[in-house]
Amino acid sequence: MKPLIPVLAALALGTAAAQAQRVKDVYEVGPTVYVRALTVEPAKGSLWVGTSAGVHEVELASGKLRNTFTRKEGLANEYVFAVGLDRDGYKWFGTNAGGVSRYKDGNWKTFFPMHGLADYWIYSFGQQKNGDFWIGTWAGVNKVDAKTGKFSTYVKELINEWVYGIAVDAQDRVWFGTEGGVSMYDGRKWVSWTHKDGLGAANEDNLPFSTNTGLGTRSRHDLSVGTEGQATYNPNYTFAMLAAADGSIWAGTWGGGAARWDGKAWKNYTVKDGLAGNIVYSVVQDKTGAIWFGTSNGVSRWDGKAFKNVGMAEGLLEKNVYALAVAPNGDVWAGTRKGVARITR
Repeated sequence: MKPLIPVLAALALGTAAAQAQRVKDVYEVGPTVYVRALTVEPAKGSLWVGTSAGVHEVELASGKLRNTFTRKEGLANEYVFAVGLDRDGYKWFGTNAGGVSRYKDGNWKTFFPMHGLADYWIYSFGQQKNGDFWIGTWAGVNKVDAKTGKFSTYVKELINEWVYGIAVDAQDRVWFGTEGGVSMYDGRKWVSWTHKDGLGAANEDNLPFSTNTGLGTRSRHDLSVGTEGQATYNPNYTFAMLAAADGSIWAGTWGGGAARWDGKAWKNYTVKDGLAGNIVYSVVQDKTGAIWFGTSNGVSRWDGKAFKNVGMAEGLLEKNVYALAVAPNGDVWAGTRKGVARITR
């Protein structure tokens, strides 16, 4: 796998958005490599970069490469869609058709369905207050018991079994973004929402409804959200979930923009409101409370009143931003095809 290479970004500082936030630098991973997951490990000052060709550990302060992991080092599969950290310091890598690999201090363990994992295709992680660890797969979700390590699987309880995003809120409820809508588990009951309940904006641009049955399928992994170059629409398809500090829940949808649940109803934000793109792959929150969105047309920052956007003109390597992570110093890292960009304010 090609190592990360720092490249000075060409900055366009003429707009108000660029003045508010800009790409400080970018790190290339290869012209055909996708960055699908970004996770910060504050205790070690590390950024974990999950790509279609393995995993990098990067030093946040300097941007220097610390480690690279492939199958040679113990990773189950090089195509990594999710990187999770648990309270015991284990790194969990969710792969494309390779199950889950867990890593700590040079030791690896891989989990397959024979060990209780719901599926070989893994897309998200989350952890509750008691340490129970959740794994989103293409065949439902797993809960790994913190005390026993036993895997439990939930499928029928979900609105859809293809799970892409997981978030745990302050009430310890677990939220799941799926291909068919959003589901929530409060420890006793399950509740779900779809476009009919207000999730995702209306198709005002009359885009063709997506015929893709997944983020790729088991036989096709092209990550396509278009049909012959044209954007498509599927508001139920939820790529990402965020439990915000104010108690609201955010969902990133396919063509329906960003959806915010306030406990009573969904409110949707689209390009008409200033969002960079209506396909939202990733949602994170920084220490100021601002919400950041990785979209099909760059990065957006929402301060509760307005959006500020960063695109290729401001230094991003590609317009589709699949992953975001916030560093302790407030920098936001954005993952695209070709590499990672560090955005500073």
